[in-house]
Amino acid sequence: MPKERPLWRGAAFRLCVLSAALLLCLQLAVRRSWCPEERPRLPAVAASGRAVPQTRGTAAAPGRRRVTYVRSGRRGGRPGRKTARWHIELQPWASPTPSLNYEALRFLKYISTSQISCEHMNLSSLRGNSEAMKRPWSVCLDERFSLIHRLRNKQCRLYSLGLGNDDNQFEISMANSGCEVHRFDPSIKSAHIQEGQHLWYHRLSVDWRDPNPAIAAHKLHSNTKKLGTILNEFGHQKIDVLKADVESAEWKILENLILEDVVEQIGQLVFEVHIHWPGFEVSGNDSTVVRYWYSLLRELELKDFRLFHTYKDLSKPQMLLKKEAFNASSCYTLSWVNTRWK
Repeated sequence: MPKERPLWRGAAFRLCVLSAALLLCLQLAVRRSWCPEERPRLPAVAASGRAVPQTRGTAAAPGRRRVTYVRSGRRGGRPGRKTARWHIELQPWASPTPSLNYEALRFLKYISTSQISCEHMNLSSLRGNSEAMKRPWSVCLDERFSLIHRLRNKQCRLYSLGLGNDDNQFEISMANSGCEVHRFDPSIKSAHIQEGQHLWYHRLSVDWRDPNPAIAAHKLHSNTKKLGTILNEFGHQKIDVLKADVESAEWKILENLILEDVVEQIGQLVFEVHIHWPGFEVSGNDSTVVRYWYSLLRELELKDFRLFHTYKDLSKPQMLLKKEAFNASSCYTLSWVNTRWK
């Protein structure tokens, strides 16, 4: 007969198993009470407020919220930081093959055709202003645009870029109308001159680049700076009118204003453009140069600027790129208004 096991051994074994299970449960309970729950992983968030799907295989650090920001444009959402531009986008050629004839005809038609009508362009229409201007520097004073209202409220600001030109009747008229006028001319003797309550002269030349810091100051012919740099130094956020008569430097200055988005801080542009030669640091054959001019002006249109006045100077040589052709003058004065300006 088999030998019977004592009853106390079975009971002791079952008690050991039960104690071990109870101890394991207690340890799990204590660990759960001391360890915080892991937070649910949040979806990535875009700058516009929309969730961005996460890519498989990218694991976020435990307990850390992972946020992805998507750069957005200025329109249709929060303003985003724009990517720096180094050149403008050239428009397609005017013809299947590059041709000066087609490029010139397209360009001249463009600068001779108003894109928007303006009924009031004469400063003498303002109360208390009776000066007659010698040059066709036209600004739009229609009620639908802000310039007339800012003039009335004495909140207007004008920047004038010149190179030793004695014709300052436009600036004086704007100052007498209550506009804060800053004229930049490297030929004046003093660094800053104030005439009257609203007119300042500055011995500065506006360029399309800041001076090279490696060049000693005494070797620089004049104090030249970009317009964006001057705005920052003067603490000015906006310019109601920018007038420029810079003797063929206008093309590169305009390009700089477009590439650095400074043009968006300007309400109206009044530029004298010269087309008897390509302009400073503008290279290429004749058809390429005219295409570049046209592309610059189309960039202004993309920035919501509209041409409202054109003046063809018949007193200047009638030529385009040293050619007496196309019934073109070597000098035009063009006026644009920023239709989004407020």
